[in-house]
Amino acid sequence: MDEFAQGFVKAFHLLITFDPEVMGITARTLAIALSSSVIATALCLPLGSLIHFKRFHGKRILINVIQTFYSIPTVVVGLFIFILFSRIGPLGVFNLMFTPTIMVIGQIVLVTPIVLGLVIAALNGVDKGVFETASSLGANRFQATFQVIREAKYSILSAVTLGFGRAISEVGLALMVGGNIKGFTRVITTAISLETSKGNVELSIALGIILIFMALLVNIALNRLQQK
Repeated sequence: MDEFAQGFVKAFHLLITFDPEVMGITARTLAIALSSSVIATALCLPLGSLIHFKRFHGKRILINVIQTFYSIPTVVVGLFIFILFSRIGPLGVFNLMFTPTIMVIGQIVLVTPIVLGLVIAALNGVDKGVFETASSLGANRFQATFQVIREAKYSILSAVTLGFGRAISEVGLALMVGGNIKGFTRVITTAISLETSKGNVELSIALGIILIFMALLVNIALNRLQQK
């Protein structure tokens, strides 16, 4: 309990003094997680709509596969990205390993199944009469689809929130493809892992509290948006 109390005090001190290293790690963590969540959402909305509205053979199997990837270990995604983008990999020519960019790409791969599956579920939860009514009133297919998405917007926002939570809390992927480079690819989760291994428990607790506080602020903002 003493270590936790000291960690809380240290976290408060780091925040009110705007410690440069901690602020840099926090900003980088937030930027990478938000970027990957936004890009994944931009990909999943049209793809999820296509899967939902189209009738094709194997649709249920595809959805089951997507849902299976909800719990894919981050280290497995990290291994997949590492193989693709390493120097001997097919995409190694882009030289993206151990950069924030590759961390965003990895988190997009990690987050996409969650957001995609929940977007499909959200669209399934909308009354089919919404699409039919919009079509009968003269809306084209795109406009009717957009209306269904509007009806499911709160559920879709929840999907984005869950995706963001998955992105900001992962550590295995960030370590494998980011390298935990100080001032460049180090994020809060990898910093916690490093400081704990060094025995600096108080700082690890402080960073953990900051991570929870940051995730809480983002979720509060999204909930306020839902209420509006």
